[in-house]
Amino acid sequence: MAFTVAIVGRPNVGKSTLFNRLVGRRAALVDERPGLTRDRRVGDATLYDLSFTVIDTAGLEEASAQSLEARMRAQTEAAVRDADLVLFVIDARDGLTSADRHFAGWLRRLGKPIVAIANKCESNAARAGIAEAYGLGFGEPIAISAEHALGLVDLYSAIREAAGERANTVEGGAEAVDPATRPIRLAVVGRPNVGKSTTINRLLGEDRVLTGPEPGITRDSIALPWQWRGRSFVLVDTAGLRRKARIEDRVEKLAVGDTIGTIRQVHVVVLMIDATMLLEKQDLQIARLIIEEGRAIVLAANKWDLIEDGPATLKRLRDRLEISLPQTKGMAVVTVSALAGTRLDRLMEAVAEAHDVWNTDLPTPKLNRWLAGATEAHPPPLVSGRRPRLRFARQVAQRPPTIAIFGNKLTTLPDDYMRYLTNSLRETFELPGTPIRFVLKASKNPFVDEE
Repeated sequence: MAFTVAIVGRPNVGKSTLFNRLVGRRAALVDERPGLTRDRRVGDATLYDLSFTVIDTAGLEEASAQSLEARMRAQTEAAVRDADLVLFVIDARDGLTSADRHFAGWLRRLGKPIVAIANKCESNAARAGIAEAYGLGFGEPIAISAEHALGLVDLYSAIREAAGERANTVEGGAEAVDPATRPIRLAVVGRPNVGKSTTINRLLGEDRVLTGPEPGITRDSIALPWQWRGRSFVLVDTAGLRRKARIEDRVEKLAVGDTIGTIRQVHVVVLMIDATMLLEKQDLQIARLIIEEGRAIVLAANKWDLIEDGPATLKRLRDRLEISLPQTKGMAVVTVSALAGTRLDRLMEAVAEAHDVWNTDLPTPKLNRWLAGATEAHPPPLVSGRRPRLRFARQVAQRPPTIAIFGNKLTTLPDDYMRYLTNSLRETFELPGTPIRFVLKASKNPFVDEE
């Protein structure tokens, strides 16, 4: 296993900024407001030639046993247990606080190797705080500025020394990854409190992400490696998406932006809805966003154990999808109960099937036989006395299937005819649910004689 480093400390000392610096991208949300991070986030870090696993954690706070803050602290404790080295971060501008001393004592009792990190040392105001950090008893503190990339050489030396023979060095960049073995990136999205985090925990078999009755617990999109029936996945839990008009809080805006960014980066999206509320307007808006981004989509109706008339409810749900989301005709709909753990295997089967369809490669000869048959059965309408000619088709991209059609006057094809072609292609090549894109090109097939 890779050498693992956990970043801990009280809220707002710069843990997530340091995490982002080490993983080389804005993976964790950062804001001036304390307590933004709640779940622990794992990333692949690189510091000069050193590679290791890094864990970002929630800020350490005193809390009652049943509170959200207590559950956040439990996630931090789990991260420390999994770590080979703990970076205990303080804000050098604030100096050493009583909370820093309290949690330093708690860490010391866990018996893990610990390095004190005095962050925010980009100005002279941090000098006194650096001196005070010696009082933590963790040896010489390392003065850094995670935001300004200062002091990283000393941090590198500390991690390298702690890793010893387990130090992993990077040479010549990353190796190419075979697409056939690349993990399927799967995000679970939906409105707040529909059971996204509970579903992730059930799939993993552990309470890996925070859950609870409080709406909006999840803020960062948390990516978690996982194996299912021999296939590699990266499960991504996301923040709930409410209607824009209801989003006023800055932190929620950051979380929503993070979720939308996640949708663009994954392969398959499970849109989770609350079955007791059937399919609301916001669910449809989320679905359309997923489709616009060209992601494979599966709909999971959660809390199905609370539904009394299952067949009738399922029929109403499918009818609503048929009317409101015709562009995903045939999309898999799976009824589940995340709390009870029922039908989650069926959900994953639907995810795997949707991913395979999303990656479909359509042979050019078969595509052109389909195009000839479709236009013969239903010719495009006349425009100014002339009929558009659809001469030739070939697939130009996968993920989602993207078909280029060559011909003349193609820009005059009406939307309803393009919907006809989409449905015809979907039925002919058995492409249920996946988005389909067409690229219309005003050029001729070189293998067809000009009339």
